[in-house]
Amino acid sequence: MKALVHVCGVGMAPFQKPSQSPSYLALGQHAVREALSDAGLDYAQLEQAFVGYVYGDSTAGQRVLYQCGMSGLPVLNVNNNCATGSTALYLARQAVACGQADCVLALGFEQMRPGAIGSVFTDRPTPFDRFDEVTDALVGQPTLPLAIRYFGGAGLAHMQQYGTRLSTFARIRAKASRHAARNPLAVFRKVVSVEDVLASDAIWPGVLTRLMACPPTCGAAAAIVCSPAFAARHGLDRRVAIAGQALVTDRADTFDGRDMRKLVGISMTREAARRVYEEASIGPEDVDVVELHDCFAQNELITYEGLGLCPDGGAERMVMNDDNTYGGKYVVNPSGGLLSKGHPLGATGLAQCFELVHQLRGTAGDRQVDRALVALQHNLGLGGACVVTAYQRMDV
Repeated sequence: MKALVHVCGVGMAPFQKPSQSPSYLALGQHAVREALSDAGLDYAQLEQAFVGYVYGDSTAGQRVLYQCGMSGLPVLNVNNNCATGSTALYLARQAVACGQADCVLALGFEQMRPGAIGSVFTDRPTPFDRFDEVTDALVGQPTLPLAIRYFGGAGLAHMQQYGTRLSTFARIRAKASRHAARNPLAVFRKVVSVEDVLASDAIWPGVLTRLMACPPTCGAAAAIVCSPAFAARHGLDRRVAIAGQALVTDRADTFDGRDMRKLVGISMTREAARRVYEEASIGPEDVDVVELHDCFAQNELITYEGLGLCPDGGAERMVMNDDNTYGGKYVVNPSGGLLSKGHPLGATGLAQCFELVHQLRGTAGDRQVDRALVALQHNLGLGGACVVTAYQRMDV
């Protein structure tokens, strides 16, 4: 059991389309200042900062933070693909839990370009060469963008093994839109129906439509984590604590398992969740609200099983029973998730933290989950890294 760490302040800039967004400088500054205000702290009280982004030059973290203050604090720039934001949070929590610091900032931002993401450096080996080799062998589709091949292929594997219907993935996307309609920070707030999702452009006929994929967006989010002694001494909000957290990378079965679901991280998800449940002394049955990595509707469904929210093969039934929304067993992605809230890569994990902290505080407004006491976060980056975090509301 690691030392208790409180999330005492959170901040988030509204996510926006690349064509409408300010630069990462404005986004990052907005999130930091909001987190400091939420915590009731000054920048000079921060002892360390972990800053995450995927697409940016070296020391972009310093460039953002220097606008907020120049106190000389250590700034560490973090990149773990789509799990970057939660990796920054993991490092911040670790610094406090190990006694290296009492008050640490985790910040994530991304200024993205329109269109499908791809490699920036084409003059050197790609981190995804082994992923591509397995995908070529299992599903082909070499003309499709890499993420669509990976996650579409994972969804196809679930369809082939369990008979999962395309309309079930559409139902997940429609649910995301209803949730996002309640979230003023989400970029896509229009409610869409199952029929709308199925009628959208077929990116991979019979497997994936355009509305089942999250679009590129820009944004930033931040969290301030503190030791109990520091929080008590400064009168900070101690209602939310990190009860368990794990960061897991790939094992051999990612490639040797010959299963597209393993290629996109279900094994990492299972192991990270197992460690978190053990550390927090909880099980999936104790969880009230979840923010998980729904970069594609297919990945949300697969992740239900990876996190143990339902048995293997039971994800479609979970969706059809509405056990992933208000009134059901869990509320999954009340923010609208990546599908509707948006997915600025470096910011996503901390935006999930922002949502869950407000849910446990009871300050989530129209999207509040009743009596939320335990929250679970899942953030995935291919290449790979998976971070799972459990939060609990504390009686203080």
